[in-house]
Amino acid sequence: MPDANVRIPEDAKERLAAIAASEGLSLRAYLARLADTLLTPQERAERAEQARAALQQWNGYAPSVNEEQELDAELDRRLAEAAGR
Repeated sequence: MPDANVRIPEDAKERLAAIAASEGLSLRAYLARLADTLLTPQERAERAEQARAALQQWNGYAPSVNEEQELDAELDRRLAEAAGR
């Protein structure tokens, strides 16, 4: 696999290198492993849709767009409250 060059601030590179070293990895290996564990926006959307379909099949739950927005707002509120503690 060919390598790629990525330009990031030096302090970010040093921080990532320190994290990698603490896990016994090179920065290259750490970033490759990190990339394997993260989902792209498209992958996240696909998984969310699969989860919605499974939930609806399991118990019939199918929130409307408005209900989803209200639930998202409530979750955001609770996360903000927890972060403020």
